[in-house]
Amino acid sequence: MVKTNDLILKTMTVLISFILFGFSVNLFLAGHNAPGGGFIGGLMTSAAITLMYMAYGEKAINKILPINYRILLTTGLLIAIATGVGSFIFGEPFLSQTYDYFHFPIFGEMELATALLFDLGVYLTVIGVTMTIVLTISSDR
Repeated sequence: MVKTNDLILKTMTVLISFILFGFSVNLFLAGHNAPGGGFIGGLMTSAAITLMYMAYGEKAINKILPINYRILLTTGLLIAIATGVGSFIFGEPFLSQTYDYFHFPIFGEMELATALLFDLGVYLTVIGVTMTIVLTISSDR
């Protein structure tokens, strides 16, 4: 077995992944008021996870992140569909959104919109699909 010197890659992966995760959360939360949302946030998160798989290997990352990405994909789809269908309960058209302002102890007054729930479903679906594709291709011999 050949031992490679990948100290720089592993060290930089920690920093770059942290930045990518932070930026993906920012994009996800800004999605309904500014450019961004669940799709691009999910792609950024998938890029960070893929980088960690490349630097540390499948065994190590599966220990740290024991996620079944197919279940994550299904969960995201269910959340997105439930958000769209949920508007029927209130007699509104499919995918109608609403918002209101809520006061939180640390953050103060914040706007919460139902579009954020739909974006969450898209976010989880994109991560699930992307990581399933990447891991399937990487394990193909």
